[in-house]
Amino acid sequence: MEAFLIANMAPIMFVALVVFLLIGYPVAFSLGAVGLIFAFIGIELGEFQPNFLQALPERVYGVMNNDTLLAIPFFTFMGLVLERSGMAEDLLDTIGQLFGTIRGGLAYAVIFVGALLAATTGVVAASVISMGLISLPIMLRYGYDRRVASGVIAASGTLAQIIPPSLVLIVMADQLGRSVGDMYEGAFIPGLVLTALYAGYVLLISLLFPKATPGLPTEAIGFREPNGNRGLLSLGVLTAISVVFAWLMMRNSATHGADFVVFSMFYGILFAFGVAVLNWIVHRLTGYRFLSLIAQQTTFVMVPPLFLIFLVLGTIFIGVATPTEGGAMGATGALLLGAAKRRLSWDLIRQAAESTAKLSAFVVFILVGARVFSLTFYGVNGHVWVEHLLTSLPGGQIGFLIFVNIFVFFLAFFLDFFELAFIIIPLLGPAAEHLGIDLIWFGVILGVNMQTSFMHPPFGFALFYLRSVAPKDSYIDRVTGKRMEPVTTGQIYWGAVPFVIIQVVMVGLVILFPSMVMHYKGAASNVDLNKVKIEVPQIEMPPLDFGPPKIQ
Repeated sequence: MEAFLIANMAPIMFVALVVFLLIGYPVAFSLGAVGLIFAFIGIELGEFQPNFLQALPERVYGVMNNDTLLAIPFFTFMGLVLERSGMAEDLLDTIGQLFGTIRGGLAYAVIFVGALLAATTGVVAASVISMGLISLPIMLRYGYDRRVASGVIAASGTLAQIIPPSLVLIVMADQLGRSVGDMYEGAFIPGLVLTALYAGYVLLISLLFPKATPGLPTEAIGFREPNGNRGLLSLGVLTAISVVFAWLMMRNSATHGADFVVFSMFYGILFAFGVAVLNWIVHRLTGYRFLSLIAQQTTFVMVPPLFLIFLVLGTIFIGVATPTEGGAMGATGALLLGAAKRRLSWDLIRQAAESTAKLSAFVVFILVGARVFSLTFYGVNGHVWVEHLLTSLPGGQIGFLIFVNIFVFFLAFFLDFFELAFIIIPLLGPAAEHLGIDLIWFGVILGVNMQTSFMHPPFGFALFYLRSVAPKDSYIDRVTGKRMEPVTTGQIYWGAVPFVIIQVVMVGLVILFPSMVMHYKGAASNVDLNKVKIEVPQIEMPPLDFGPPKIQ
């Protein structure tokens, strides 16, 4: 028995951790307890050196001294302030009106606003709860299928997992020992592609099952001109001119990938905002408007979150600010936006600060427990066991990626993304690096995969968030006066299944098309140093005479 324990200490330790978690013990305490228990067992068996425990205080202090993790409370606070200041409500109302009678318009609006909230909040709970409270009653009012409505809201909220400034990307970069800015830049385009896939699914449903995603009735559409026209032509012209202006500003730029998208967006919204302000001034002075109501409303609602995206992501991408500094600017910008809308109050700030403190403490406790566990795991050569196990898989890099993603996908049924990031990623990173896999690419692949942890029935947190705000009993709609049926838990779960499949497809796309991520390296990464040839030009030189000197 003793020989068996010595030979299999690492796998037994990992299995013991899984058992503790399945029993229901808190993750942080399970990690710390398993680490300490097996440390003492290893000392008794002569398999673990007691000197390793002397490094424990330094490891715990290293968690407290990690500047990168400061970005988590900043981005959390920013997201909570924006969510409570009514930005999501304004966006959903305006974008929903913009799509109007288009079939599936409300679903498109939820996906679009979900992407914007993801890029400004980075907090899944804030996105799902706010959109569930605001958009779900409207979608039910106008006859949306409950499964489609629930799935769209939950999936759009989880975009905060992969679209920067995602909290999971911060943790992922820290655990893999890579730059958060590079991780953000690498994940930007996959996040946009995933958003497009969600919208494509809604389009497919609206074509195959038109009654499942009806458009708004004509009487529910506001922001009309005095003559009854919606004024969409004015908005289209403003959008086209803004795009042209952005292209003119960026045509000679050397930026690429996510940098190009963010800076183009900045120049476009700067132009549109300037035109909208000019229209407002002219209307105040003369009573004449050259922009329609919908164009002006859309511009004024869209500009603040888009500008905040540039303030946070743009400064990180160009290297002006670190993620921690970008988070601090984002938190300050959120407070300023809330004050500008006259929705900022002491109670709102207190609630946001309390929620931020709870989440930050949760993360730090898990990380401290993970440090204790990993210290013992490394002390019994567990990292060597994991690396040999993973690098010996058939199929090389592709075989490794397939196995790891299937493994993480099934673990996501039981663990959330913080637990996966702190427990699993440190074990997988060295093996991936040993196989020559770029760790930013690897991190983005796992980030998309771990996004499913929020959507897995029956333990997906996004489904729990939506369940907490979805109607559990029949109710009277405040607008139509009709009795509405509740949303069942089964409908929420079935609505999530297609989006889990889409997320799995997205994992495959990122593996098949690594250029979606690898653009973060810039143009320099396209140069293969092994193929560089340096040719020295031939120079004619006079012959050298080393004979004895000639006497004249």
